[in-house]
Amino acid sequence: MIKSMTGFGRAEEITGDYKLSIEIKSVNHRYLDLNIKMPRRFFPFEAEIRNIVKKYVSRGKVDLFINYLDFKDKANGVYLNKNIAKKYLDIGLELCKEYRIVDDLKVSHLLNLPDVISIDEPKLDEEEIKVLLFKVLEDACKSFYDTREAEGKKLFEDISSKLLLLSSTTEDIKERYPAVLDEYKNKLYLKVNELLNGSGIEENRIATEVTLFADKICVDEEVVRLISHIKAMSDEMKLDVGIGRKLDFLAQEMNREANTILSKSTDLNIANYAIILKTEIEKIREQIQNIE
Repeated sequence: MIKSMTGFGRAEEITGDYKLSIEIKSVNHRYLDLNIKMPRRFFPFEAEIRNIVKKYVSRGKVDLFINYLDFKDKANGVYLNKNIAKKYLDIGLELCKEYRIVDDLKVSHLLNLPDVISIDEPKLDEEEIKVLLFKVLEDACKSFYDTREAEGKKLFEDISSKLLLLSSTTEDIKERYPAVLDEYKNKLYLKVNELLNGSGIEENRIATEVTLFADKICVDEEVVRLISHIKAMSDEMKLDVGIGRKLDFLAQEMNREANTILSKSTDLNIANYAIILKTEIEKIREQIQNIE
């Protein structure tokens, strides 16, 4: 079953020492763009985090948020590096004096400068938190996967109904085409007969003109290719792998055939059918943009 690139998942675990919550959300994107926001202490696990997420998603813009609270975290210390702060101040005063700049340096500015403030974090029980992290991550990813699969089911149903309409409309064009030739032939007979005042009409000449007209408006090749593309898309949607790009390519090819049918059409009915094709194909292309 196809999967949507739009999804959301969340999981949380609370123990006696920790609270860890993870959220994942995604929207459509040409490739996999995975952005992770997490506390610094989880940086060593980033490669493993990415590998876990990639098991559940292959395409889309994915944002992963990791929030962590250590109930044992009582000993955190915040320290001021006075020597570094003084050097920043000295340089600032020197710049003000030399270039006659008004000094607007505030404490809040100073505290945001690199290395002025340092935080002493207690040592983390790496193995314990790693087990917790990956468990919550897997739960969040499963929740995320389920929402994308549910959305994908809706996309599958919608696109399938549109493919049925495309198929029936294409059959309408096939059925209409012989009637167009007959109508043209009858009109040609009437016109020539009128011009010749009822005198003899050369059957061979009429047949030649009808053949030339048939060649000009013939859409057999386009119809055959369109039917093939519709079937290929229907079959492709049953696969459980990244198919979004393939479906997009098929939709482009279908649109090309519909355009050609419309450009060749001299019949109002076939023109209307071609417009229906183009309209539904465009709707399908919009939906496909959300498929992984």
